[in-house]
Amino acid sequence: MPRAHQSSTLRDGLTLNAMATADPLTVFCIASYEKGHEFLRELKRQGSTVLLLTSESLMNTAQWPRDAIDDIFYMPDVNKKWNLQHTILAVSHLARNRRIDRIVPLDDFDLETAAALREHMRIPGMGETTTRYFRDKLAMRARARFAGLPVPEFVSLLNDSEVHDFTGKVSPPWMLKPRSQAGAVGLKKISGQHELWKALDALGDERSFYLLERYVPGQICHVDTIVYRRELLFSNASRYGTPPMDVTHQGGVFTTRTLPSDSPQSRQLCELNWKVLEAFGLVWGVSHSEFIVSEEGTTYFLETSARVGGANIVELIEAATGVNLWREWAKLEIAGEDGAYSALEPKRDAAGLLISLAKEEWPNADDFRDPEIVWRMKKPWHIGMIVRSEYHARVEELLQQYSARVQQQYMAYRPPPDRPTH
Repeated sequence: MPRAHQSSTLRDGLTLNAMATADPLTVFCIASYEKGHEFLRELKRQGSTVLLLTSESLMNTAQWPRDAIDDIFYMPDVNKKWNLQHTILAVSHLARNRRIDRIVPLDDFDLETAAALREHMRIPGMGETTTRYFRDKLAMRARARFAGLPVPEFVSLLNDSEVHDFTGKVSPPWMLKPRSQAGAVGLKKISGQHELWKALDALGDERSFYLLERYVPGQICHVDTIVYRRELLFSNASRYGTPPMDVTHQGGVFTTRTLPSDSPQSRQLCELNWKVLEAFGLVWGVSHSEFIVSEEGTTYFLETSARVGGANIVELIEAATGVNLWREWAKLEIAGEDGAYSALEPKRDAAGLLISLAKEEWPNADDFRDPEIVWRMKKPWHIGMIVRSEYHARVEELLQQYSARVQQQYMAYRPPPDRPTH
């Protein structure tokens, strides 16, 4: 167990909570939001020294697994955003008497920071150019289109003439998307020219950080993977119920379920996903990619990321396959470019996940008693569970039953935030 820590302040605004130990490999984790507990625990199980850099605003609220962390450092933040130059200076100062072997971002919002630090300190891992493909939706679409992969028609919002050309050729509705947010934050469906230019005027100088693309109705699917040395070692395809954007903006119950690994749709999604990751240059790590299967049957690439999926998708996949992506990601980072990693042999059960905002702070869900329930959410103002079965039809039956019951008895709705809150 780490000893009691004492706060001190380093130059460039970096606050240190010292809990010193010595281990063979030092992994420096970056988390502007609280997440990745199991990643940190697995690093420690593997014998690493674990350093964590997080937001100063979390100092008195985050419940980090202290027994898995050797040192915690805090960066001053404004709504979880850090000054990049100050971060580089502070971490470089820290490295004068600390060896850092790996730098790992635990969320989308930390990818650029980690890449900039790796480049500056010449530490192995994804650099700034490749990071763009896993963070910037405009870069994703341009790279995918260059590689001949199917993407909805899109346009950058840098040039008025190009926007006019796009809207003249592509009929509404369109999707206005922030290039570097995560999930459904900041998405807006646009029904016509007047609404579009009004929205662009409201964005002002921020509009270049958005893109516009054709709205494609259909089913949203996701593929979660493990890659090492440019080899695909694990891949799992799943399908959302109501599209996450609709749940975020209109309310409802969020669901997703794993697809049969031998189904044609699952094989197609996994094959397309691997083409994306090859084109984007993922060398090692985990990824979460999303696709839309249009009403006409065409599958389009939407976005990818070099991280695990959010919204408890890690727990869903572990229920179905026995593979915990947080833990495997930690092992991958330790292995790095010159180590060794062997993927687990997955089970192939069926699993489904359901989550909803709740009317009560701690809703009583004891009347959900089916033996297929293997996980329950413990988060205030939420209700959620995971079901597992060897039969996909049984999982679908339970998700439909539970969704209806949650909507009738438990569900609450709150307007979506304009920035992440996790």
